[in-house]
Amino acid sequence: MSIMIDTPEGISFLQMCARRGALRLELLGMHRRGQSAYSICKEVYGLRGSRERVLSQMDTMIEEILQQRKEQHHGA
Repeated sequence: MSIMIDTPEGISFLQMCARRGALRLELLGMHRRGQSAYSICKEVYGLRGSRERVLSQMDTMIEEILQQRKEQHHGA
């Protein structure tokens, strides 16, 4: 089974989830070449604070999006 994500909103959401995952790995000690996931998340989403605080904000943003989608599907 495969899922196709082909809307701009879906692609943006998937990118947000991938960035959150990369930030989690950074918190565990994994490093990457180039710009850190922490700095990317801060830049793209306008977040501020420590790595832990930015991760918490990302979690909240993703939960809110999922809740909105859930409400839209139940309302439609």
